[in-house]
Amino acid sequence: MTKKQRQKATLAEVAAMAEVDVSTVSRVLRGQSEQRIRAETKERILEVAKKLNYRANYTARALRMSRTFTLGIVVPQLDNPVFSAAIRGAENVAAKNGYSLLISHRDPGDAGTTIAKLSQMNRVDGLLVASLDADEVLRSDLAEANVPYVLLNRQLPGTALSVVLDSREAARRATEYLISLGHLRIGHLGGRPGGFNAQERLAGYKMALEAADIAFDPSLVTMGDYTFSAGRESVRELAKTDATAIMAATLVSAAGAMAELRLAGWQLPQEMSVIALHDALFAEMLFPALSTVMMPTEEMGRVAADLLISKLSGADPEPVLALPPGRLIVRDSTVAPRSGARTSK
Repeated sequence: MTKKQRQKATLAEVAAMAEVDVSTVSRVLRGQSEQRIRAETKERILEVAKKLNYRANYTARALRMSRTFTLGIVVPQLDNPVFSAAIRGAENVAAKNGYSLLISHRDPGDAGTTIAKLSQMNRVDGLLVASLDADEVLRSDLAEANVPYVLLNRQLPGTALSVVLDSREAARRATEYLISLGHLRIGHLGGRPGGFNAQERLAGYKMALEAADIAFDPSLVTMGDYTFSAGRESVRELAKTDATAIMAATLVSAAGAMAELRLAGWQLPQEMSVIALHDALFAEMLFPALSTVMMPTEEMGRVAADLLISKLSGADPEPVLALPPGRLIVRDSTVAPRSGARTSK
């Protein structure tokens, strides 16, 4: 390797060796070559860039275009696999388009700080926002943002682009499966009262009951949040009822419920079947392994990042994109109810 090759190559040097103009190299290396550049030309440019160990000068690019080429993603829980999968999807799309991704944790109720700091200090060009806050709180915080944003799994009428998961259909499928096993008294471990996803999942639960001519019983529904501790606390109320199965709004709260039931001496799933929305590796690691309805959370992150980058490029995408749930995964946590099941321990 020559001394020149050991140094950082420039875009012009790549163009000269590939025998094309600089703009063509720039488009190919940004992944924006479309169909106007022949495949062999694109391949030659990529080979030369690799040979010269070309690395884009993002600092110069940002200064030239008055942009940071950084996206921010704000999530309420870093330890929740739902949000970690969304981050992974967003990061992949950001990298492919020449952006970096800045990850920020924002506790529910952390009003007016994280979003404002990221958007007002010229640190990001756009934001992906997941929030468990009430509509009025989130709306107030977003009013402080001076960059485009996309909401993750959340709709807020009159404000922003959104990519949502069809939680209603997922909850309907999960509840329907429990009914197919013979469960008639099904508890629902819900989310925050009034929250968008909590309402959608409760609606799906009710739809399945109605379709099976099972009367809705509000005593079988507990509303909390999506944390492990909330799952433990909420299931104590359900354990006092005659429920034989639980449909949990998310993985983490389901894990908390299962831990609490085992601690209280319940046999799972013989005395209580449990199913949850979303799927991740740790669902298989629980005891018993947790049945789930898969949700495309990584795809949500990818689609949202792509939407945001399109918006930054001047496009006018559809305001709301809804992603359907994935397949039902049956594991060891769900069985038919046994006769004479107890109601509490």
